[in-house]
Amino acid sequence: MIISYNWLQTYLPEIISVENLSEILTSIGLEVESIETIEVIKGGLKGVLVGEVMTCEPHPNADKLKLTTVNIGKEQPLSIVCGAPNVAAGQKVLVATLGTILYPDGEKPFPIKAAKIRGVDSEGMLCAEDELGIGKSHEGILVLPQDTLVGLPASEYFNLGESSTVIEIGLTPNRSDAMSHLGVARDVCTYLTHHRQQTYQVQYPISTIPNAENTLPINVKIEDEEKCPRYAGLVIQNVKVEPSPEWLQKRLQSIGQKPINNIVDITNFVLHEYGHPLHAFDYDKITGQTIIVKTVAKDTPFTTLDKQEIKLHEEDLMICNAEQAMCIAGVMGGAASGVQESTQSVFIEAAYFHPKAIRRTSMRHQLRTEAATHFEKQVSVENVIPVLNRAVSLILEIAGGHIASSTIDIYPKQIIPTEISFRYDYIHLLCGKEYSKSAVDGILRSMDFEILKSDEKECTVKVPFTKADVKQAADIAEEILRIDGLNNVPIAATMHYSLSTTPASAKLKWKNKIAQWLSDKGCNEILTNSIVSSKNYPDETKLVTMLNSLSSELDAMRPDMNQSGLEVLAYNINRGEKNLALYEWGNIYHQFGVGKYNQQERLAIWTTGLHTQAQWQVGKQAHDIYYLKGLINGLAKRIGIAEKITTKTQYGKLVLLLGKKEIGSIQELSPETLKKAGIKQAVFYADLYITEWWQTAEKGKIIYQEINKYPAVERDLSLVLDKNVDYASIEQLTKEQQIPYLQKFQLFDIFEGEKIGADKRAWALNYIFQADEKTLADHEVDAGMQQLIQAYEQKLAAAIRK
Repeated sequence: MIISYNWLQTYLPEIISVENLSEILTSIGLEVESIETIEVIKGGLKGVLVGEVMTCEPHPNADKLKLTTVNIGKEQPLSIVCGAPNVAAGQKVLVATLGTILYPDGEKPFPIKAAKIRGVDSEGMLCAEDELGIGKSHEGILVLPQDTLVGLPASEYFNLGESSTVIEIGLTPNRSDAMSHLGVARDVCTYLTHHRQQTYQVQYPISTIPNAENTLPINVKIEDEEKCPRYAGLVIQNVKVEPSPEWLQKRLQSIGQKPINNIVDITNFVLHEYGHPLHAFDYDKITGQTIIVKTVAKDTPFTTLDKQEIKLHEEDLMICNAEQAMCIAGVMGGAASGVQESTQSVFIEAAYFHPKAIRRTSMRHQLRTEAATHFEKQVSVENVIPVLNRAVSLILEIAGGHIASSTIDIYPKQIIPTEISFRYDYIHLLCGKEYSKSAVDGILRSMDFEILKSDEKECTVKVPFTKADVKQAADIAEEILRIDGLNNVPIAATMHYSLSTTPASAKLKWKNKIAQWLSDKGCNEILTNSIVSSKNYPDETKLVTMLNSLSSELDAMRPDMNQSGLEVLAYNINRGEKNLALYEWGNIYHQFGVGKYNQQERLAIWTTGLHTQAQWQVGKQAHDIYYLKGLINGLAKRIGIAEKITTKTQYGKLVLLLGKKEIGSIQELSPETLKKAGIKQAVFYADLYITEWWQTAEKGKIIYQEINKYPAVERDLSLVLDKNVDYASIEQLTKEQQIPYLQKFQLFDIFEGEKIGADKRAWALNYIFQADEKTLADHEVDAGMQQLIQAYEQKLAAAIRK
């Protein structure tokens, strides 16, 4: 949230320096994130003076340039070369002297230096509007009235005034009471009262409302009292809609608001002053001079103030006239009823809308306005009349007119303020500090809490409507603690704690083991946001979208792990870190109908670039599908389920199976997917249904045995097979033979070439035989190898290379 330092000072009883104010705000929980000086025109036109053109002659070496001498009130006039077509002797102009820095586009600096233009020295520049940053015209230099004083600084001529300071506060979501200048001032005064032991009170603006003439009657009816507990307003006649006075425009500009016209600007000013939204209607657009607060039929078309066409929901609360909807209550006005230059009479609305209703409507239509933000965090129902009176007072002062109706205030069922009882020792317990009863009571009174009853042990208070987040005794403790200051809580010399003896869950045990193994293999763990943009999943039919999305770019729960991981890869690759192996634990989400959601835990692994850098002994080795498969196989062995996993190729992926159940997949990501992510190198991706992995591992038993003391015997075999035979077939057939003493086998080479035939491929395998009780004889190993050769020849039509 942005507040203006200069604006805030008008509500404080004394001037507080920016540095001191920053410390106070941060201390009371309104953390100051930045302090910035805002200038109406960047650079403040320092060094720009009013000058008088004394002479103007043609340039000897350029047809379109003029040689001028300019008096700026100094002893010697300046010689300036000017190319403006309208420059002439006798003019009063604005001169940028040497050393001046201009900002024509508001950002990039343009320094004025001594120059020689076509052989003639130039000691400054005669300025056009766009060069000064005060307009867009570049047709010629800016010519001032003849009575303008020579030597007058441009900042004084344009009445730029002093620069303003703005403070950005990192406001937490629960602090709706501080979403305004008066709210911040109230906290500052409470802090000063407590710490300086004297009363500081907020200087609230005085609003005087003259008597009404009742020449333009208005009727108001609330049909949905639950969504709109209170509605107030009145009519002002014969207003003059025009640009706001300079002071009002500067107030709004200082906090990043764009002035529109005096009526709208006043409602925005009061919003940021009190934190309570208002709305202004063109009275002549209120058909039947009747306001009806109600919901309308589903899919009723409505055009918002920003010309957006939407279909209304049957739960959307609307402000209607006798014929049609004029405004989405608490969110945004309509295009047909807004204040225009031709408006002569206005109806000013001040209301209290139910936070939940406003939040749902705002989210439903993605209309995230400032009004909606304030209403959904809950405004003070007691502020309805004060903010109305403040706005009316300013309109009468700035836009003229007179009150043409009595004040309407419909409040059928009063909202009861919250009452909280608490024990003083409970406050001490939560805060870790002993506060005196008078200190606690003093802080609460300064924040407008009403103490209903109190004794030495217990207190009951009525919570002001401005403190919507205070609902229990713990919230009272929080208010006391932040005003007194966290830094004032004493820290004990010794701290005591108990070690937890609760055993880790099976899931956590296996998760730690798996994560440790992957990290040992050179993988880095990442943690990404499970909330993603629905734009990345245009074809996903089971996408879980969010009702209360943080933004249009974060509006859905991720249906897979891949997208968020690719964003991390792209971020690192773009910064020169191209060799990566990453893994992430996370959940994915799907929807299978209204209210039917599914959440699954996944372990995702990405590899890209090199896994081995070039060295003097070996060359560089890039990540590929086989490296990732080997990594997954190693993980399966580490947790004892490798023998239970089989694989198959499907849809360009290597699918991992546990029995007939899919438990993961390995693939090289497509160029199209990588292009969308902005990645120009190959990426390999594994998606593991990790719950099935650790649950299967948990059911297994770890069996230990003594290291075999008998030697192993190795044999190699080269098979020539048709190219359509894959390794999985060789592997499956070898296991089916159940060869005695065969401990393991592995592929160590593949060869293709004209020597074995164009449609052939040679597979080189290594076999290891070993017995637990004896040393194997050659004939025992040879018998096993002969059985394998016979099976390969009969079942796979293999030729054995000699």
